[in-house]
Amino acid sequence: MILVQLNKEDFEYDIHSLVKAFFSSENVSVCTASLKITEPVSLWIYVDYYPGRIGLAMSEDGRDAEPVSAAGAKNCEKVQSLVFSVDDTDRRGTKNLLKQNLYQLLSAYTKKTLPWGTLTGVRPVKIPLTMLRQGKDESAVAAYMEKTYGTSKEKIDLSIQIANRELRLLNRLDYENGYSLYIGIPFCPSTCLYCSFTSYPLSVWENRIDLYLDTLLKEIEYTAAQFAGRTLNSIYIGGGTPTTLLPRQLDRLLTAIERNFDLSSVLEFSVEAGRPDSIDKEKLEMLRAHGISRISINPQTMKQETLDLIGRKHTVEQTIESFHLARSLGFDNINMDLIMGLPQETLDDVIHTMEMIRPLDPDSITVHSLALKRAARLQMYKEDYADLKIINTQQHLDTAASACAQMGMRPYYLYRQKNMAGNFENTGYAKEGRAGIYNILIMEEVQTIAALGAGSISKRVYPDGSVKRCENVKDVASFIERIDEMIERKKHLLGDY
Repeated sequence: MILVQLNKEDFEYDIHSLVKAFFSSENVSVCTASLKITEPVSLWIYVDYYPGRIGLAMSEDGRDAEPVSAAGAKNCEKVQSLVFSVDDTDRRGTKNLLKQNLYQLLSAYTKKTLPWGTLTGVRPVKIPLTMLRQGKDESAVAAYMEKTYGTSKEKIDLSIQIANRELRLLNRLDYENGYSLYIGIPFCPSTCLYCSFTSYPLSVWENRIDLYLDTLLKEIEYTAAQFAGRTLNSIYIGGGTPTTLLPRQLDRLLTAIERNFDLSSVLEFSVEAGRPDSIDKEKLEMLRAHGISRISINPQTMKQETLDLIGRKHTVEQTIESFHLARSLGFDNINMDLIMGLPQETLDDVIHTMEMIRPLDPDSITVHSLALKRAARLQMYKEDYADLKIINTQQHLDTAASACAQMGMRPYYLYRQKNMAGNFENTGYAKEGRAGIYNILIMEEVQTIAALGAGSISKRVYPDGSVKRCENVKDVASFIERIDEMIERKKHLLGDY
């Protein structure tokens, strides 16, 4: 365990995220008081806040598990420490200085650097996007990101490239009067080993999905009435796996959307078909009948042994068959999701996956870096999976990026998650005219999104750029029972929109 002790509460989240980025496999605890230590501590980090200055220290000698102050740590063995001045009236500047100096200590201790430097947030492209919209040139953006966050040149170039593409796409949206819609279907054929999303096994809920749809349609009717007269720019039906719904259930949901919302200004309507084992001809025909413009068919990998290991109940052949079926039915905007860093996968496996996908010629590919969330089985029962190797390197990502470029795709959006394998990122690549608009919106937070269904989060974006959220409960049974409360939450957030 790595223990971080603070003399007062401040910047705990930022400190934890940065330390965890260096020590992804370690348990990291941040506290302001002495703890009763129940496991060995490999490294002690001390953060002391004083008026106008901050003290940092690191030690491998915890003085018999008794935390001390940064000043007291100077008497410990193998200690590194520094003190630096801060402007207490500038909170953002103080946070950046704290992270820069902590990064310096951690980098010296581990003898490694991070590709994104001190950036630990999920939306790194928001920085260059904001600066470019303010009229700053690319060289100013690059200099700021390098000086403030220590971001590598490769990641700076990537984020600026994506920000420029996002700007062109976002110029098509109605910011003043527009909004987008997310609808969540929280059911899956099975739960993958790495998954922490709010999803429920279809086998358990199969007989109650119509009841969920009854509830969802009530939320749809409220939301449509609330946004009457506004411009709906994009719709995304995600999950879970929306195509776990039966054809008649898909028809019911899509008909309700068409009946309640004005779709005349919708630039993109996406349905995440996702799991190949949830797709068949009748469902795809139903989506086409309702004019769906974009779907995802997500293999994650094209190595069968990995699919079996992670609990994906489909075969590589099913992925290929589902893709060809969708093409034959007229789908001309198909995305595929891949994950780098899956257990036991090597660079050769990534090369194999890209070689298998190239002949399919999808319209976009999202390359994810595996993120180990606490709620995933792979993390909750990690002692059962201790022998599994999880490797993700820049070479893995470069291999995928090169293959996407060969298929005529360019990067168009990017985001990060906590505890990502290799501390890298997720990047979306797309052919010209096939970039996913909703993907950009959910990351850059430039347009209000009304989110419906269990576990969804609505975001209201104000004219000054500030964002407020309201969440629906994650548990499906609770969502059904408390739908009136969920609608009241939306009224509170969106009532005067």
